[in-house]
Amino acid sequence: MTSAKWIIAALLAVAGIAHAQTWPNQPIRLIVPWPPGGGVDVSARIIAHPLSVRLGQNIVIDNKPGAAGNIGTEQAARARPDGYTLLMGSVTPNSINGHLYSRLGFDTLKDFVPIALVASTPNILVVQGNSPMTSVQEVIAHAKANPGKLNYGSGGAGTMQHLASEMLKVAAGIDVVHVPYKGTAPAQLGLLAGEISFLLDTTASMSFIAAGRIKALALTSKTRNPALPNVPTFDELGIPGVYAGSWYGLMAPAGTPREIVDRIAKETNAALATPEMKKRMTDFGSETVNLTGDAFQQFLAAEIRRYAGVLKAAGIKGE
Repeated sequence: MTSAKWIIAALLAVAGIAHAQTWPNQPIRLIVPWPPGGGVDVSARIIAHPLSVRLGQNIVIDNKPGAAGNIGTEQAARARPDGYTLLMGSVTPNSINGHLYSRLGFDTLKDFVPIALVASTPNILVVQGNSPMTSVQEVIAHAKANPGKLNYGSGGAGTMQHLASEMLKVAAGIDVVHVPYKGTAPAQLGLLAGEISFLLDTTASMSFIAAGRIKALALTSKTRNPALPNVPTFDELGIPGVYAGSWYGLMAPAGTPREIVDRIAKETNAALATPEMKKRMTDFGSETVNLTGDAFQQFLAAEIRRYAGVLKAAGIKGE
């Protein structure tokens, strides 16, 4: 390296350190690439307030839905890496979509710095509160008696809800029709309106379940969920292989100063460790996860590899 280049590199490093030392001195934008009301959005709002208190700046939720999470995620990837734009990453855009879209506009492992994995949740097989189907066995029996006539919804083609439903199709040997919506919240409204027969929803449906508007029939997790202790897993019901879930994690554009990334990770984990936050996450049906830095990066890489196999097994092909 020439002396001139060395001086420039040193000046940039000093400028980066100075910026990190004064950060944050303005509100932080947290992009949620989904409509309000879904699991990603709810998780972002749960963590945003305690994190803003700890950082001393407001965190503004910016919903940028569209294209199964790709639009908002690409905007986050192209944002200035100055710590003032973050992304609430999730399984669909950051683990699955890379296998489905030839022109994605971002690369999860190259265009983002993982900060902290906030929570993980199972999917829940739900039907309308007044549905005559009151068990998974009845859903399967009805689907087998009416092949191709039962509809199921999802937050979009290739989303975790879609994949989980395809797993159920294979495991139960049923023929049901996929109805994709533009996000989890619209899919829930479709279920409530009777447009679809069932939905393998995220835990964003917990309020509807508590109100009796939606019935929870089974979980895609290995064990029961503390928020739904009476709802069995598919494994318990003798339907193995239906194992799927969502995760929600804070990410920043690649190039964001390490000091800022580490500060956000530290404050996020401190917030998640409080009894109040543990209760809020449990009530939401989520488990808090203490995963940051390289461990989060390895988790992302493993998830991307895993869903290549899941998509192939489900017969879902990209564009």
